[in-house]
Amino acid sequence: MVIAVATSLCINVKVSAEQLNFATSNNGDSVTFNYQWTDSKQVVHSVSFELPRETIKQNPTLQPNYKPKIAQRYVMVALLKESQKLNPKEAKVSLKRQQDGIDIKVTSPSEEKAAEVLESLQTVQQTAFNTYLDEHYYTRFSTIFNQRAVKPDHLRYINESVKPMVPVSQAFYEKLAPQSNSRDYFALLLSWIQSIPYNAMEDRVASNGSGFVPPIGLLLQNSGDCDSKAVLASSMVRAFLPTTNMIIVFLPNHALLGVALTPMVDDETIEFEGKKYVLYDPTGPAQIPFGQVSESTKQFIDTGRFQIELVK
Repeated sequence: MVIAVATSLCINVKVSAEQLNFATSNNGDSVTFNYQWTDSKQVVHSVSFELPRETIKQNPTLQPNYKPKIAQRYVMVALLKESQKLNPKEAKVSLKRQQDGIDIKVTSPSEEKAAEVLESLQTVQQTAFNTYLDEHYYTRFSTIFNQRAVKPDHLRYINESVKPMVPVSQAFYEKLAPQSNSRDYFALLLSWIQSIPYNAMEDRVASNGSGFVPPIGLLLQNSGDCDSKAVLASSMVRAFLPTTNMIIVFLPNHALLGVALTPMVDDETIEFEGKKYVLYDPTGPAQIPFGQVSESTKQFIDTGRFQIELVK
């Protein structure tokens, strides 16, 4: 059974974004969010948007902690239920909890029957574990060092948050001048997300996942780590660019994003499955422009120490 959990630690040092004001107000069936912040040129921006209470109620606002012992117990119950269906004259099952999983032993007068039962129980074991992960918004993950782990299901959060984030994305779109392009949208969006207070997290494989915050939860608590901000940004960009290819780039202790727009000469890019992606980093508090990354991030990418997930 997988027991490590993936989260992240994100550190940047450049001109810091500054959030000047954050406030929410209740308006009957909706909640209004108000923000004021400065960008890298010290220009003051403000934006307001509303989210229906029903939207907030229907979408996750917290990431449940991953607890290996509880996951193991969930799987054990499924195995015990399946084992009880067997005729003890045909096969007997021994289940033993171990630190990294559950050991299954099958004895039977027939070797063929023993193998058949073992295979069936191993399938039940994997299915039960997958179900537990799915119910708690986790997914399997392998680090660049081939260490098996689990992490919050970022892609699922993005896909499920696109529709709820439409009013948020639209609010930023409406702030743009008439002749603005997609890069202007990214510049405004990044300056806002980078100004949201940043919460550092522990090592990606050492934490229990408790630091990750889903998009609506991030808006409500007005803080998030790099993974949380990346998921928020991706869901908003997907609402703005519904058919454009997008990726999440995972470094050992950081996460950033890429979008398949035509790159400019100075843009930092990465190629994935035949497409070139312009990189951008919503983490903050460093005000890193669209198409640029920090020196430490560039070093990881240049040396191939990264993993990519395609946002579908």
